[in-house]
Amino acid sequence: MPASKDLDSSGPHRRERRYRRFDLQFPVCLRFLSSGTMHELEAMSRNVSIGGLLLRANDSLPPRTQVSLTMDLQDPQFRGPVRLMGEGEVVRVERLEFDAGFAIAIECQHPITDVENHLPAIG
Repeated sequence: MPASKDLDSSGPHRRERRYRRFDLQFPVCLRFLSSGTMHELEAMSRNVSIGGLLLRANDSLPPRTQVSLTMDLQDPQFRGPVRLMGEGEVVRVERLEFDAGFAIAIECQHPITDVENHLPAIG
């Protein structure tokens, strides 16, 4: 089943979700190999589930790019600082309107299980 099922929040890709999403806007650092060199891309999360996440970034990544990600969460509503780390694959990239960058959907290879232990769901 494609990850976009878990990550889309609106528009023509909207489908029933397999996992609860969490409305999180936190910095995310993506690391990936390109032409044999390790690169980093800074992004901002839009929403996160245990199966993946949707990001906004100024730059794009090709679909099927393998990434490692780190997201540090700090907010008084959490039980304490949370660092989410994972690996995944870019499954969709869309240009956002008005030169606002790109929406990047990532499907995680393993569930991000810490999400449900610390955060309130959005639906």
